[in-house]
Amino acid sequence: MSVKIGIYGYGNLGKGVEQAIKKNKDTELVAVISRRDPSTVKIATENVPVVSSDLVKEYKDKIDVMIICGGSATDLPKMTPELVKNFNVIDSFDTHANIPTHFSNVDKAAKESGKIGIISVGWDPGMFSLARLYSNCILTEGEDYTFWGKGVSQGHSDAVRRIDGVLDARQYTVPVPEALEAVRAGKNPQLSTREKHTRVCYVVAAEGADKAKIENKIKTMPNYFADYDTTVHFISAEEMKRDHSGLPHGGLVIRSGKTGANNENTHIIEYRLKLDSNPEFTASVLIAFARAAARLNAEGVSGCKTVFDIAPAYLSEKSHEEIISHML
Repeated sequence: MSVKIGIYGYGNLGKGVEQAIKKNKDTELVAVISRRDPSTVKIATENVPVVSSDLVKEYKDKIDVMIICGGSATDLPKMTPELVKNFNVIDSFDTHANIPTHFSNVDKAAKESGKIGIISVGWDPGMFSLARLYSNCILTEGEDYTFWGKGVSQGHSDAVRRIDGVLDARQYTVPVPEALEAVRAGKNPQLSTREKHTRVCYVVAAEGADKAKIENKIKTMPNYFADYDTTVHFISAEEMKRDHSGLPHGGLVIRSGKTGANNENTHIIEYRLKLDSNPEFTASVLIAFARAAARLNAEGVSGCKTVFDIAPAYLSEKSHEEIISHML
C-alpha cells in the first residue's frame, strides 16, 4: 500500500522530502502545500499540484501523512498542533528546551482528532536521541556527550534570518577539538555548553541595517546562541552564494561508561553522522517516520509520539520476515 504524502512548506527541507519520496517506492507525493502564491512555486515532480495553504483542509481525505517543513522558531509551534486536527503529521521541531511544551500541545490536538503526530524527527533530535537512549540503557554508569558539526544548522540559520535587517544567514556549529579528544580518551570531562562547541554566523545584512544591533541579537538569543562563544561575520550576497551555498552537517553521540566490580573497564559507544546535505538526510528520516505514522494510525493509534515511541520495524519498507532474515 502506498503512503500518500503531503509536503507543507517547500524550502530546503521540503525539497529534500520530495527527493526522498522518489527513493521510497511505497510512498507517493500527493500535493505540496505552500503559504506562497502557488503559481510562483515550481516543484520537481510532474503532475503534482502546488496548493495554497488556505485550501489545505480540502486534502484531509487525500493525504495519509502531512510532513511539515517549517522552522522551529515560529512555524512549527503553531503549524503542528493546527494541522494535526485534520492530518497525521510529522515535524522536525528542534528547539530541545521547548520539546515538552510542543509535545503537550500536539498531543492534546491529536487525541481530540484521532490523528497521530510524530514530532522532533530528524537526526538531532531524532537519530541522535535514539543513540543517547540506547547507550544509557546499556552503560548505566557513565557520561553522555553530543558534538555537532562542523556544519550548517538549518534551525539556527533560520532563527538568524528572522531577525530584522537580515537578508540571508548561515550558522556553522563547530566542536571544540580538545573537548572531543578528552571524551574519546575516556576521561569523562565535565564540559559546559560553551566548552563543547563554538558557533560561527555568516550574515548578509540589508543596506543601512544596524549591524551592531543584529550581532547583539544573535549573540544574546536564548536557546540558540546565548550559551555559546559566537562569532558573527557580515558578508555580501555574492560571498554567501560562492562560499556557503551547501548545507553539510553531522556530529557524534558518545557514551563513556564503566563496568566491573571496581569500574575497572571503560567502554565507549560512538554514533557518528557525516552528511553532505543536512536537509536531504533529515528528509529521509522524516519519510521513514511518515511510514510509521500511517501504519500506526491505521491500527488506531493517536496522540503525539516521538522517536522513542516507535518500534524500528514500523520504519522499514521491508516485511517483518525480511527484517529478521537479513538484518537481525
